[in-house]
Amino acid sequence: MDTALLIKAAIMGVVEGLTEFLPISSTGHLILTAALLGWHGEQVKLFEVVIQTGAILAIVSLYIERLWRVLLGLPSDRSAQRFAVNVLVGFLPAALAGVMFIDVIKAVLFSPLVVAAGFIVGGLVILWAERLQSRGAPTVVSDVDQVTWRDALKVGLIQCTALVPGVSRSGATIIGAMLVGFNRKAATEFSFFLAIPMLFGAAAYDLYRNHDLVGAEDLPVFAVGLVVSWLSAWVCVRWLLRFVGQHSFVPFAWYRIAFGVLIVVTAQAGWVDWTG
Repeated sequence: MDTALLIKAAIMGVVEGLTEFLPISSTGHLILTAALLGWHGEQVKLFEVVIQTGAILAIVSLYIERLWRVLLGLPSDRSAQRFAVNVLVGFLPAALAGVMFIDVIKAVLFSPLVVAAGFIVGGLVILWAERLQSRGAPTVVSDVDQVTWRDALKVGLIQCTALVPGVSRSGATIIGAMLVGFNRKAATEFSFFLAIPMLFGAAAYDLYRNHDLVGAEDLPVFAVGLVVSWLSAWVCVRWLLRFVGQHSFVPFAWYRIAFGVLIVVTAQAGWVDWTG
């Protein structure tokens, strides 16, 4: 096995794990990282989707007790049933839209201008949401257990905007939840739980469509990326939960805006292919 390829897989795993749950778009960072590493091709695109599974395993491992209680309580526990319904309701809109429009999205929306606009507009929306919070916008949901199916549906519909490259699934769900009345911690945790079916589903769907791109000789590369993604996401999620308890998302907003400008510059100079 090519050692250089394994190192590239590990680097991509670190980037995926550190960016998947922050409101800054992991896809944009993976595209840039792959370009800097000189790693291109359809198999790399599939690799980027599959290693999201590692990031989700970090959520599962951190919340394993809660998820296990929900699973055991589904037959009779109303709170467990409500939790499962909320996650399903929040998951379905973007899942259905993704299956229906994925080919159009890849053909039309993966352009430098769209990706840059996704980053910049997303940053401006974060600044707006945080300004509303600072002005004392009413908080309806301060804990994930208080979420109703209507709240979940609102967040799920907002999550559909993340199908636009550069918007960020985490950014859409966290900031969307804040705009409909969640506090930062509840919005962040609900975003984590919505990610479980969304990213597992995306990886399974992409593997089903492109299984011919992966052979037995590729498994070590995928395994390294997945494991490193898991570990780096575990560290990042623990840090993020502490961060949102004391800070706003404003730094991420300015980072997004700066990254959007970087996309325009690198695209104009021909350094990065943002249509990936």
